[in-house]
Amino acid sequence: MEETAIVDNVAQTAPTSDWSGMLLYCVVVFAIIYIFMVRPNKKRMAEYQKMLDSLTVGKRVLAAGIYGTVKKVNENTIEMEIAKGVVIEVNKNAVANVE
Repeated sequence: MEETAIVDNVAQTAPTSDWSGMLLYCVVVFAIIYIFMVRPNKKRMAEYQKMLDSLTVGKRVLAAGIYGTVKKVNENTIEMEIAKGVVIEVNKNAVANVE
């Protein structure tokens, strides 16, 4: 009889699962990740896209580690002059800075 009383006592004190607490914890963690990682990255990418859209002929740019002056802007590439008479074609995504 004593064994069943101990087993019944243990069963009564076993913790119950609290799904609402775990769900709230997950929501808080994902909110923190969104606020500190996803949102700033979206903002940075929007600023970068705005910079690429502002490329015009005559602007000085840094692309792929090479400074040059934009001579022609195409849909996905730019042609830039890196020295007198030397024009190279560079992907727009390689542009790091516009002066």
